[in-house]
Amino acid sequence: MHAWFAAVIGGYLLGSIPVAVLVARAHGFDPREVGDRNPGFWNMKEQLGWRAAAPVFAGDALKGTLAGLVGGWAGAAWPGGGWGPVYAAVAAAMAGHAWPVFARMGGGRSILTFVGGFAVICWPAFLLGVAVLAIVGLLTRSFAMGARAGVFGLPLLQLIFTPVEQVAATGALMCLIGLRFGQAALAERRR
Repeated sequence: MHAWFAAVIGGYLLGSIPVAVLVARAHGFDPREVGDRNPGFWNMKEQLGWRAAAPVFAGDALKGTLAGLVGGWAGAAWPGGGWGPVYAAVAAAMAGHAWPVFARMGGGRSILTFVGGFAVICWPAFLLGVAVLAIVGLLTRSFAMGARAGVFGLPLLQLIFTPVEQVAATGALMCLIGLRFGQAALAERRR
């Protein structure tokens, strides 16, 4: 039980670091007040361009990766920990990114945090997902299309390497992304 607690608390605190807000503040604005009001990479790219938004891309993904590593450490430190604490830590980091305690619960959609965590969950499928992103992106000349294909293809690619129970857990993580998108759509409709 201690492993799960450590994984969840560590993951949530890592996820709560508001990378986009910090980067935007250095440029004199709050991403929650401009563009699509999402404090994540895509809005930052739209506001600042690729180069200035790169720290957000890296930081949001790194939060998930570090959370996954914390979960792996916690699982290894506790007998029978297995892969459960890794998923718990990544889920907590995604929740921290979506509803960060350090940024008045106004967070992003957790896609890059999920992707960073998935690199720990199943690195071979992650690398194949990057290849899918590159191929689709080149064929369609759209990074957005490549990213969608790469992210949505991850559970299918994971089936090659892990048991179906782990793939189902990955699907549950992706449901957090869907929940956050739904919440953002409702908030936009209320405006």
